[in-house]
Amino acid sequence: MKLYVGNLSFDTTENDLQDLFAQYGEVREVALIQDKMTNRSRGFGFVTMGTAQAAEAAIAALHEKSFAGRNLTVNEARAREDRPARSFSGGARR
Repeated sequence: MKLYVGNLSFDTTENDLQDLFAQYGEVREVALIQDKMTNRSRGFGFVTMGTAQAAEAAIAALHEKSFAGRNLTVNEARAREDRPARSFSGGARR
């Protein structure tokens, strides 16, 4: 089960998240989302837990709890919604 983890400190590392979530069960994957231009953390990421029970335990224990000075948002990740295509034309060209 994949979890969304938000309101992370910009200093948080993938290892930090691995260690935090491993207390509640097997962690299969950690992905900290970074800005493409600056390569800095965007303040959120995803953690994939080994079982639904481990994921539920992590949500119950960590949602709205303080970590590195910030109250975390932890919930089940939702599928990305289809977004309309973006137009970069900026209007008619002559």
